[in-house]
Amino acid sequence: MVLTDNLMTYLVEVMLSHLAFTCALLLASVAAIRRFIRESYRVGGFGQKHVFITGCDSGFGNLLARQLDGKGLHVLAACLSEEGAADLAAATSSRLKTLLLDVTDSESIRRGVQFVSREVGERGLWGLVNNAGRSIPIAPTEWTKLEDFTKVLDVNLIGVIDVTLQFLPLLKKAQGRVVNMASVLGRLSLIGGGYCLSKWGVEAFSDSLRRGMQQFGIKVSIIEPGFFKTAITSVELIDTDLRRLWTRLPQEVKDSYGETYLEDYVKAQEFSMGILCSTDISKVTRCMEHALTAQFPRTRYSAGWDAKLFWIPLSYLPSCVSDFVVNMLLPSPKG
Repeated sequence: MVLTDNLMTYLVEVMLSHLAFTCALLLASVAAIRRFIRESYRVGGFGQKHVFITGCDSGFGNLLARQLDGKGLHVLAACLSEEGAADLAAATSSRLKTLLLDVTDSESIRRGVQFVSREVGERGLWGLVNNAGRSIPIAPTEWTKLEDFTKVLDVNLIGVIDVTLQFLPLLKKAQGRVVNMASVLGRLSLIGGGYCLSKWGVEAFSDSLRRGMQQFGIKVSIIEPGFFKTAITSVELIDTDLRRLWTRLPQEVKDSYGETYLEDYVKAQEFSMGILCSTDISKVTRCMEHALTAQFPRTRYSAGWDAKLFWIPLSYLPSCVSDFVVNMLLPSPKG
């Protein structure tokens, strides 16, 4: 009893002697508890809500479609291939409907809007998830051509904008949600090619969309995952594409990098991906689900330990620091 009294007395003395720190700690604790409670509230009526998701053949879109279907929402899953659509339909309930859609084709999107409009009726569309994307070509900027940029931008950015604009009337009816897939590479540009550019563009588009649509009751969330192993980020796919880009370079450019640069670059990427990449893509889809089902969704969601603890903090540091860290991860030319 005496020991307990002494301990309490000591703690009180410490708190009084560090009053500012104690107050800050208490405020932070109250804010964290309030945020946890606020984010735990969910919207109701899942059985009356429709969610349209692009890029459901595999990866995040596929898992999210199955996840939401299991929660009782009406999922409208857009796939690029008939095989992807058939596999998803076979793995889900009869509530889930699939359709073929190419986000780079405005006419395909228009047909998708007509399909979704018939499904949702006057209720409108509760959720739009812009998930479809591509990663390659990813390489040092000098290795790329203009068409390498447009291939990625057409899917990751222009496609997102086109889909969103065409679906906005249905979203306004339901005062629904837009969830856009960005990346930590929309905060910190690590590599050449169109991927980082496209994700920075998604960040900017989402911010302007959110501010413009607030008065109509539409909420916009951005998902910023770290590095995850999916079909579009496999080491084998990136490795193969790097070698393709290298073979088309003029000999003069190859010489400026050195004979071993390609292999050094591939090994550095494999090493970084091996350390940083997570196989648990549900970390991302849980964020997407929360953005669609929470009464108070976040504006931004970071998914993965590398996003929270490394990439996003690094993006706030001075450029000289982030440049140094990024350069440490990649080989230097030896030409």
